[in-house]
Amino acid sequence: MLDSDLFRTLIAEASLAPSVHNIQPTRWRLLAADTVLVLEDGERRLPAADPTGHDVRLSHGAAIEGLSLACGGHGLRIARMELGDGSDEVSGLRVIARLTLGPGGAVDSLASAVAGRRSWRGRFLPAAGELQEALQRLAAAPDLLVVPSGSAVVEIAELADRVGFHFLCEDAHRRELLAWMRLSRHDSRYGRDGLNAEAMALGSVEAMGASLVLGPLFPLLKRLGLAEPLTRERSKTASGAIALFHRPLGEDPLETGRAFYRAWLSMEAQGLGACPISVLADWPVSNAALLARHPLPAGRRLVNVFRLGRVPPDAASHRARLPVAELIV
Repeated sequence: MLDSDLFRTLIAEASLAPSVHNIQPTRWRLLAADTVLVLEDGERRLPAADPTGHDVRLSHGAAIEGLSLACGGHGLRIARMELGDGSDEVSGLRVIARLTLGPGGAVDSLASAVAGRRSWRGRFLPAAGELQEALQRLAAAPDLLVVPSGSAVVEIAELADRVGFHFLCEDAHRRELLAWMRLSRHDSRYGRDGLNAEAMALGSVEAMGASLVLGPLFPLLKRLGLAEPLTRERSKTASGAIALFHRPLGEDPLETGRAFYRAWLSMEAQGLGACPISVLADWPVSNAALLARHPLPAGRRLVNVFRLGRVPPDAASHRARLPVAELIV
């Protein structure tokens, strides 16, 4: 069923799935006409921000869902998924899963949202009737708890700033984040991976300032009490709504990642831009604070937090991605 050309087409579509810090850790190998290996590039990890590898595994799940969405458009489906046991390797890459593809796939209702989905880290447009209608439709999703614009969102925005600064004060975390930021267009990695200035809605002057504030000037600015106000993003966060993404307790992050991608695509399908604020769910203190104010159904855990809203029509649409040839091994 699969030849090399179709396989490349499918992987190109699958590569549009999100990954933590846009590190793109998933690699692919075509074993037979119906068998695909999902592999992990062990060099693309986040030891400080993701020491357990939870978010990387979630990223693999999103990539697998991306492949599933791509398959549907070509009459294929993932008929079987066998998980790696953690010790299997191919060419030095850890086997995450073995996928068996089969006929009978159909175009997914969310497939049309794939091309437009991206992170929007700028301010959202003012709330309007269509935003409220879209939020009401999203509220029916089983994995999302929607917090509409208002004082509750302002409260979450302030919490996000406190949590974000908490992690920035950890040298290893801040340096790791900065290492994955592409703040200059002269950076050879600008269009390949990581978080570039365009994706973060930063102008050239803002990007230069970010490289200084998060880099060599941070210790001094912190002592002067200036680092925290210079890293605030509450006005951007508070300009939209919030969606808490939750999943069953004990679920394999691979499955969580598949659902995460679909939840994000459902926002795009409603005409909304979104961006995860992962630190809110990652830090136990903020996670507990959110659950105290916004309880989840029994048996669910908070996985991530999205800020979402209406994106300006002239917003940048660039997405940094590795060439497909580097993803297929």
